[in-house]
Amino acid sequence: MDMQTQTSKDPLVSAGTPLVRFDEVRKSFGALEVLKGITLDITEGQVVALIGKSGSGKSTALRCINGLEKINAGQLSVCGRDLLARNFDLRDLRKEVGIVFQSYNLFPHLTVEQNVTLAPRKVNGLKGAAVSELAAEVLEQVGLSEKAKNYPEQLSGGQQQRVAIARSLAMRPRLMLFDEITSALDPELTGEVLRVIAKLAAGGMTMVLVTHEMAFAAKVADQIVFMHEGRVWEKGNGDMLADPTTPELRQFVGNGL
Repeated sequence: MDMQTQTSKDPLVSAGTPLVRFDEVRKSFGALEVLKGITLDITEGQVVALIGKSGSGKSTALRCINGLEKINAGQLSVCGRDLLARNFDLRDLRKEVGIVFQSYNLFPHLTVEQNVTLAPRKVNGLKGAAVSELAAEVLEQVGLSEKAKNYPEQLSGGQQQRVAIARSLAMRPRLMLFDEITSALDPELTGEVLRVIAKLAAGGMTMVLVTHEMAFAAKVADQIVFMHEGRVWEKGNGDMLADPTTPELRQFVGNGL
């Protein structure tokens, strides 16, 4: 799947401009520098998988894209917005960038439909029949149409994670971020969630995944980015996992991490 030539629908992003651009981005937590000059472009329609050992900076890079972490140096633009600009509006960015974490963070006292539509109702003022229509649409996307009236405790872990994905989709994001969303699931439930991501990828959704699922990354991602010690160490398509250029990636793949 190669959708890099797709033109942008966002007036803030001109045709040919990457939807996400890291330019020598650095991020530190106190004295610990986690990102050490990341340069990376993500084009609209691309699926990008970030791989690497724990502590290599993958999740930090992802959180920077959504503004959950503020960069210390370099430049980062997302959906045409400079995240260091004086007039940068974090709320506007988060309307366009959805993120799903390992933990589901669903409200236990709300039904699946209520969880999924909470943000559109509160942020976008969605009302009436439009609420149910939106819930039906995004729950169908994740294969949970029949669970709209259920509560989170009545669902499996895989189903709860799919509800979390539907919740992000309900905001009509331009970009979806997934941070190790299958790491707490058993293999069967992992398969449920990965099939949803594959379906979104086939539909042209721009996505950035932090994952340890190497076979899945090789199959679905347009670009795989191997991070090591806070840097982009190697990047390419799925073939690079079969024929690594660097000993670091060779060791990583060989260890099955």
